[in-house]
Amino acid sequence: MAEKFLKRTWAEISLDAVAHNFREIRARLRPETKVCCAVKADAYGHGAERLAQEYEALGADWFAVSNLEEARQLRRAGVSLPVLILGYTPPEKAAELAGLKISQAVVGGGYADALNAAAERTGAAVKIHVPIDTGMSRIGFLYQNPEHDAASLREAERVCSLPKLVPEGIFTHFAVADEGENGAAYTRMQFENFCGAIERLKRGGIEFPIRHCANSAAILDYPQMQLDMVRPGIILYGLLPSGSVKNPAPLTPVMELKSVVSLVKSVPPRTSVSYGRQFTSGRETVVATIPLGYADGYPRSLYRTADLLVRGRRAKIIGRVCMDQLMLDVTDIPGVRVGDVVTAFGRDGEAVLPVDELAAQIGTISYELVCGISKRVPRVYAKGGKTGDCLDYLLR
Repeated sequence: MAEKFLKRTWAEISLDAVAHNFREIRARLRPETKVCCAVKADAYGHGAERLAQEYEALGADWFAVSNLEEARQLRRAGVSLPVLILGYTPPEKAAELAGLKISQAVVGGGYADALNAAAERTGAAVKIHVPIDTGMSRIGFLYQNPEHDAASLREAERVCSLPKLVPEGIFTHFAVADEGENGAAYTRMQFENFCGAIERLKRGGIEFPIRHCANSAAILDYPQMQLDMVRPGIILYGLLPSGSVKNPAPLTPVMELKSVVSLVKSVPPRTSVSYGRQFTSGRETVVATIPLGYADGYPRSLYRTADLLVRGRRAKIIGRVCMDQLMLDVTDIPGVRVGDVVTAFGRDGEAVLPVDELAAQIGTISYELVCGISKRVPRVYAKGGKTGDCLDYLLR
């Protein structure tokens, strides 16, 4: 590996896997269906600027982010495709939204009024996407029970008539599309209510160029719900939404978390390791210290269960994970030496340690782990088996 970064702990990002996953998604869609790549949370920890550039080159149509700062980041990186903010932006930023050609989700009626008023003061016109709350109870106009939620839909209709807001899209978000058969009935109900809302608004003279609802799980399991655009998230990064999806795609994980051995030493029996003396050796033990800790985004709670890969073999964490380091038992792995590459999740030769396995051990999901890799961990981009650019947040 070329020495283009400090070889302590790094996240290796495979651009070959990025391209593979995008093509797998595209192959599941109708030719006319648009792809809105979710690159919020720094592209799920993978580096939004570089990943957005890759998706733009691969044929993406839109990008989805969480907030204005993320939208600004894409524009600074030269991304010219349409960008949708799915979360809250202070209404007084209306002129900036219009100037950057950023579309905004109107999270509710009062918010839409404030956004329209701010736009009127500056002469701007803001493109909006109207969220219909069919079952998440998070943002948007409530339409979970069509018999009782007509007033909410009338409010959405009113919002679409505000003079400085330009209705461009309408969307909803599925709550349990990733739960296989257990979530099928609820997902179908959400979709039916969403389509019903679209039809009722259409009867009132309001039509939207872009209708979208399919997240990663729905892309895989509910192809009939594509509508005009889909919003892939976690599957772009080679990870499944859950183990319950009925039609998993052959995806390739994009990120591997790597580190190195910084020290190897032998300790006698009855020697304690790390804070709290939670581990005491029962035999002479070869301990390898790794410069990876919870400040890098490796959860402290993994110390009781997790392995790392060293020389293609699993080595158990011993003692608590520290802020900046952790220790491994490498007694049964011959030849471990300082400088050996260690894999926290990913592949080492024929050995594979999936990030989903680590997530399951601490009762969370892969999303949280990859999004949680800290900014002191450089992202190193690889293509064709060779490393290239390095994104080092601390040196920008």
